Amino acid sequence: MNKPVQARTLKTRAKLLDAASAVVAEAGYAALRVEEVVSRAGVAKGTFFAHFRDKDALMDQLIGARALDILATISAGPQPRTARDMVHALRPLIDFVTSERYVFDIVLRYSGAAGISDIGPIAQSFERQYLLSLQWVSHPDLPVRDDIPLELVAEGIGAFLIQAISLKFCALHGSVSVEDRLVPYFEAWLR
Repeated sequence: MNKPVQARTLKTRAKLLDAASAVVAEAGYAALRVEEVVSRAGVAKGTFFAHFRDKDALMDQLIGARALDILATISAGPQPRTARDMVHALRPLIDFVTSERYVFDIVLRYSGAAGISDIGPIAQSFERQYLLSLQWVSHPDLPVRDDIPLELVAEGIGAFLIQAISLKFCALHGSVSVEDRLVPYFEAWLR
């Protein structure tokens, strides 16, 4: 039987998340250190580890929550009618994931879950991006290929998105913007 979470536990976790968010706002995700988070939150280091397995688990919460917020905003926007419109709509998510190499690394590390209990906000954001893509490609205003299931078309959009973002961090391919790389990918994939 699961015991209900105590209010004090929730309050402490919220203090840690608020402290971490403040550090990120001032110095970025890569600059966050557990010692600074616990100091700002006014808790012991052991308390941090009672709430988060490690720094990366905290980052899953922070980065995933931000990605989900961005996807919610994108979902509220207009229906894309072209591949270029899709790339334009995804621009806030692209900007966030490419804002720091560290952010991209954490996104990749936490993109999948080994078990149901491991599904965190980043893995949820991948599912949300897939569902958004499926919504877009299912709309009659966006012409898409009909030789494969729409679910596969939507999965491909996510795969091309990750590929284009990863090439931004590649010394050999980083000179082409994510957007300039994605438009031809999407145009070829959607036809």
